Amino acid sequence: MTPSDFESLADRMLERIARVVEESGVECDCEPKASGVLEIEFADGSRIVVNRHSAAQEIWVAAKSGGYHFRPVGSAWVDTRDKRELLAVLSELITEQSGSAVVLR
Repeated sequence: MTPSDFESLADRMLERIARVVEESGVECDCEPKASGVLEIEFADGSRIVVNRHSAAQEIWVAAKSGGYHFRPVGSAWVDTRDKRELLAVLSELITEQSGSAVVLR
């Protein structure tokens, strides 16, 4: 995949994440930042940072519980360690940090 193709694919996923987080109704501030970074901030001040990492061609997620790396596999973004899908992992992380059950689709 070319760097341009990756950035386009990753940016579409970041836009999707921002949209589904906003639609979920969870109490948080979901702000796209420059250069492929999305910050999700919760009432207690904790954050989840989702960003594209162009050199590795991955989307990285940093949360209170740790860091995660996702690669595009077919139409999904899959964790490089346990093969879970990005939105499923984000659902768990947002649920943990917000205290409200969230399922992102």
